[in-house]
Amino acid sequence: MSLKDQFEAAAAASKNLPERPDNATLLKIYALYKQGSGGDADGKRPGFTDMVGRAKWDAWNELKGTSQEEAQQQYVDLIESLK
Repeated sequence: MSLKDQFEAAAAASKNLPERPDNATLLKIYALYKQGSGGDADGKRPGFTDMVGRAKWDAWNELKGTSQEEAQQQYVDLIESLK
């Protein structure tokens, strides 16, 4: 199974985890997914009134420079550890 297939399977599995991860883990899942599927964060950082959007963007932006393949592998590993 290719890394892309594993990544897509992990994305599907992330919707059926046995328990809801904590917020820090959810941000990491989000950031790794975005980096793995689209590369570095783009666009402007959300304003201070959009705290959730800002936290998500910040988490994604912290992965700037991480290759899509590396992010995909980290995502797969993280989802597997949460099953």
